[in-house]
Amino acid sequence: MAVLPDRPKGRSLKPLRALWPYLRPYQGTLVLALGALLIASGAMLVLPLAFRDVIDQGMAAGDRETLNLYFAAFLGAAAVFGIFAALRFYLVTWLGERVVADLRSDIYRRVIRMDPTFFEVTRTGEVLSRLTTDTTLVQSIAGVNLSITLRSAIQLAGSLILLVATSPSLAGMILLLIPLVIVPLIVIGRRLRRLSRLSQDRIADTSGLAGETLNAIQTVQAFTLEALHSRRYSRAVEDSFVTAVQRTRLRALLTAVGTMMIFGAITFVLWQGAHRVLADEMTAGELSQFLIYAVYVAISAASLSEMWGEVQRAAGAMERLIELRQAEPTIVAPPDPLPLPSPPRGQIRFEDVSFRYPSRPDTLALDRFALEIAPGENVALVGPSGAGKSTTFQLLLRFYDPASGRILVDGVDIARAHPQDVRTRIGLVPQETVLFGAT
Repeated sequence: MAVLPDRPKGRSLKPLRALWPYLRPYQGTLVLALGALLIASGAMLVLPLAFRDVIDQGMAAGDRETLNLYFAAFLGAAAVFGIFAALRFYLVTWLGERVVADLRSDIYRRVIRMDPTFFEVTRTGEVLSRLTTDTTLVQSIAGVNLSITLRSAIQLAGSLILLVATSPSLAGMILLLIPLVIVPLIVIGRRLRRLSRLSQDRIADTSGLAGETLNAIQTVQAFTLEALHSRRYSRAVEDSFVTAVQRTRLRALLTAVGTMMIFGAITFVLWQGAHRVLADEMTAGELSQFLIYAVYVAISAASLSEMWGEVQRAAGAMERLIELRQAEPTIVAPPDPLPLPSPPRGQIRFEDVSFRYPSRPDTLALDRFALEIAPGENVALVGPSGAGKSTTFQLLLRFYDPASGRILVDGVDIARAHPQDVRTRIGLVPQETVLFGAT
């Protein structure tokens, strides 16, 4: 299984409520998935009962026809479980993929309409991380992990009830043994998860180092730094290897401890149950049934403890996605935008425009700048780097609003017009052309 990206856990689960608007259009699929989940869980809980009858009724009767009948019933329950478990997996996985696809599209539509001020104070890498990493975490909880959580909860409750119904005294022993088995596995598992995240970080370090040097390969070769960067990369790879070995050792320890604890508990319960069978207090089929339910309880409890951490991380990821979805651009159209004259005349006027970039509020990029360009006139802005040439065009396109003064296009203050109308009037030929894929 791929290691999910490391993200802080949410302070509460309330942000996950924001997923409901994306789930609502697919309520039919959700109901079908829940129905398949209930049927599959019910069939799985019936399997131990059918297995008990195979032992106590089919084999004890010594009749081939009776034995065949009970084996057929057992096979039928297994077939129902397999079919509806597969249906549940498909429907829930489809639902998770669909919800996250809609969520990504919705947030991207919001982000792409944000003004440059937003991107000046928000790192593009952080936005991309939220669109990819955080949505991956949400996808896991909206899909497969949600299915595992619901299935484990139903199986845990059903298995506990049937355990008590089968043998109250042995059920009490199981309830005492479960924490002794699960707690060490959880403690080691958390340490293993941290090492897995650290291993992923080390791999990311090697990828980042390789990308950094390969993107600047001419600089590296011009200064004959090939040997230096080769040594740096080798050290990063070696660090990744050391971390991977530590993770593997801990995983081996987890396997050993888990195997010994689980089989030790099973052996103890079997020993107690065998004495009850010899004392005619329970049948061999009931002992087998009890043992299977005990395994169900252990697996379900371990799954729920694991999924709780994933749910918290998904809540934290959803909280960050909500921040993007609720972001509002500072450059917006006025309530009643003024139309620009048609046909366009091509008149531009800057009236005492002053402006500071949000990331540099103490530095004036333009100070009481004034300029008037008549229709048909050709004007070139010439000056050193930082003189304000690019700033002038960004203000003309209304990527920012000036701190004072105003800008008019064909006699209309662009702050009172719709930004898209203003930008439609202006043709732009950038110095460095950006090529978009599939264009």
